[in-house]
Amino acid sequence: QVQLVESGGGLVQAGGSLRLSCAASGSYFSFDAHVMRWYRQAPGNQRELVASITRGGSTNYADSVKGRFTISRDNAKNTVYLQMNSLKPEDTAVYYCNAGPTAGNLKYWGQGTQVTVSS
Repeated sequence: QVQLVESGGGLVQAGGSLRLSCAASGSYFSFDAHVMRWYRQAPGNQRELVASITRGGSTNYADSVKGRFTISRDNAKNTVYLQMNSLKPEDTAVYYCNAGPTAGNLKYWGQGTQVTVSS
């Protein structure tokens, strides 16, 4: 069974920073063979892709976070990170970690961590 456990969420003022972590574990789960993603969902909104990082380290970002958020991965620690700078109230959401073996496969999800940005 694969587990993705997010941490690092919390309450921060606008302009502040947070770093989210997602630790992956599970028998026969090869972290370095998976595309890792961060999604977020605000109340009343659909879940949206925030950032992704491929097995080779290529990254992709939503337009709304480009230049402010950075996704990275540490394959030795089975962990993916999301560094969030210059946070805005509209970044308030539950942030979810996702892992999939291919680009179109969203197989594994974490339980989510709340990020709240106050104005």
